[in-house]
Amino acid sequence: MKLLLISNSRLPGQAYLEYPTPYLKKFLGDITTNILFIPYAAVTFSYDEYEAKVNEALADSGIQVTSIHRFSDPTEAIDKAEVIVVGGGNTWQLVKVLHEKELMIPIREKVVKGLPFIGWSAGSNIACPTLRTTNDMPIVEPKKFETLNLVPFQINPHYLDDHPDNHAGETREQRIEEFITINPDVHVVGLREGTLLWVEGGRMSLHGHLTARIFQHGKLPVELTNADDFSFLLG
Repeated sequence: MKLLLISNSRLPGQAYLEYPTPYLKKFLGDITTNILFIPYAAVTFSYDEYEAKVNEALADSGIQVTSIHRFSDPTEAIDKAEVIVVGGGNTWQLVKVLHEKELMIPIREKVVKGLPFIGWSAGSNIACPTLRTTNDMPIVEPKKFETLNLVPFQINPHYLDDHPDNHAGETREQRIEEFITINPDVHVVGLREGTLLWVEGGRMSLHGHLTARIFQHGKLPVELTNADDFSFLLG
């Protein structure tokens, strides 16, 4: 499989998709069109607007996406695409629509056979076995929590170490500790903003200047850098 799993779409002071664009260009190589975009995580704006926003951000790179909502047969669109890109937004809404349209299995089958897959935020979360490490409010109820299961671990996008002043609630780390207590066989990667995971040729690497925090039940969390090999997480 060939996967690009991005924590977030922008950094403070930067334009939309500015920091991941160089990685997108390298990942895509000569592919600039026939890129299928899945906008189902959008809630407060339309699919048309989402598609236009992504294309505007990537225009200088010569990359153009076409949203799946423009096709009368979404399964056929998946079958004919050269790349699948899943945008961020609300993970619960994204998963709900994908299950309703019965697209989880067609996407997984194509990606497992080698179709490149790119996702950011919610789009990276659904590459995992379930959506259960998303940060999003469950504004809808999907048919089930299972997602694409392209990787055997969970990602927590937008991972934060900060604990705001005057906030007595749980930290992100404590939330993840709850997850691995209930799911002791599953690793969780705290993927900080400005970083991404690149999977290709059976290997996985971290890109970006920040470390990733690896959670495993019964062990202290570990910080790994872009110099480390993340392939052990692929099992």
